Amino acid sequence: MKLKFQAIFNSKAGIIYYKHLIVPVDIVAQIKESGIKRMKITLNDSVVSYSALISDGDGNHFIIMNKENEKILKVELGDKVNVIVEEDTSKYGMPLCPEMEELMRVDDEAVKYFETLKPGVRRNLIYLAGKPKSSDIRLVKSLIIMDYLKMKKGVLDFKELNQCMKDWRGRY
Repeated sequence: MKLKFQAIFNSKAGIIYYKHLIVPVDIVAQIKESGIKRMKITLNDSVVSYSALISDGDGNHFIIMNKENEKILKVELGDKVNVIVEEDTSKYGMPLCPEMEELMRVDDEAVKYFETLKPGVRRNLIYLAGKPKSSDIRLVKSLIIMDYLKMKKGVLDFKELNQCMKDWRGRY
């Protein structure tokens, strides 16, 4: 199922200040009725993102917009954004970068530990590995993540993992 609509780019202050796209009520109803939990979102026919529908607790729903996508789309608060929502059918709630996908294909031990992590933690690691533009850096980050998971037997400490990545920065 593909749903197309226009959303208003907005912001909300609270415990955490965030920018988001307001999802119309009729679209929310269709998403919920179809049972979609994770979504592949295409913005202005150019930017693809992965997210879930978020509720503000007052009956309103939205999709969080990160700064990178805001910059690419060149949107300002109040602007309308064309949105296409589809069910995310990827295994982990977002696609793996090719480098991480290949490592997971050959490293059963790392996959075993990766699979024990909570879905949101897995998505965070996938995001960290896939963010760099350079294939070499994506490969190094993927290697560091997989080696870290094996070394720690799946017990993840993001602060420690980030330090491992910093320690490797000058070596490649």
